Amino acid sequence: MPSKKINKITLFVPNLQGGGAERVMAILANEFATRGLKVDLVLAKATGPYLSDLSEKVRVVDLGSKRVLTSLASLIIYLRKAQPDAILSTLTHANIVILWAKFLARSNARVILREADTLTPSLQCAPIILGRIMSRLIRWFYPMADGVIAGSKGVSDDLISHGIVLPDKINVIHNPAVTPDIIKKSSVTFDHPWFVNGAPPVILGVGRLTEQKDFQTLIRAFALVCENTPVHLVILGEGEDREKLQALIKHLGLDDKIELPGFVDNPFVYMAKSSVFVLSSKWEGLPNVLLHAMALGASVVATDCPSGPSEILDNGRYGALVPIGDVNSMAKAIQNYIQNPLLRHDHSEALAPFELESITDQYLSMLQG
Repeated sequence: MPSKKINKITLFVPNLQGGGAERVMAILANEFATRGLKVDLVLAKATGPYLSDLSEKVRVVDLGSKRVLTSLASLIIYLRKAQPDAILSTLTHANIVILWAKFLARSNARVILREADTLTPSLQCAPIILGRIMSRLIRWFYPMADGVIAGSKGVSDDLISHGIVLPDKINVIHNPAVTPDIIKKSSVTFDHPWFVNGAPPVILGVGRLTEQKDFQTLIRAFALVCENTPVHLVILGEGEDREKLQALIKHLGLDDKIELPGFVDNPFVYMAKSSVFVLSSKWEGLPNVLLHAMALGASVVATDCPSGPSEILDNGRYGALVPIGDVNSMAKAIQNYIQNPLLRHDHSEALAPFELESITDQYLSMLQG
């Protein structure tokens, strides 16, 4: 439980669009409020599907800015008026802006940054100029934080090894991914011809349609599986790679076997009814979607990317780990689960470290100092 000196907590995130980091912040805001704390969820722009998931006990503060950087002036004014005891921020660009705002507002709030992804590969894949600028800003300003929360040991190791954060200022706290609401949402009525008794097995991928998630490898691996087995593939999510992925699907002649429905409010019902969930990412922090799929009983295949999957799956004990971008290995792992459905793992032990109550305690411990 938090000490008495912590009464009001501010959470800062750009918006509540459909990403894992945004969902974590919505979950934590609700849980902090349930525990009797005053909670402000401050958004550069109050948009996104997770707004509807917030408790009425959480006060949403909309700064009304299209970009995080342009929200700086409003954020300074907010901090001067609200005077929170502690601040939790996530996503790298938002983390830098909240540090600027605290300094300029002369706030005494304790600031804890949450780093969602492994930074090094993320910066390497950014446009060259942007990557260089962000790298310098991170090195200059992250040391101003009172502490940093890494979603996985891999994220922590990356920050420490590059001299961004000192070891005594960083804690690994996993994501609160296993929550009662995902079980409830997974059981709603679901009408789709691919998810009925007797239909071919469905492979599922979930995430933004971007280079990071590497759905091209998943599609190519699926094409190999299709050569021997009747099967379908659904990839949930939206992003700038949609046209590229659609062109690849057409080139492979798989239009009738693959669906890209875009972002959906309830991916959990898909997870509960899919035969195999595949995480094909080139890098992650701690992938919530992998945990969700495990909690809902799907067999899982994941790339051994930096970082998260190997920690979650205990180096392959609870699911298949395959090399990044390895089409053949991914196809073999998927095929193995489809042909041997009894290989499905009991994930209860693996999921225990990701339960909401324990993780909330750890976050509050960091915020109270």
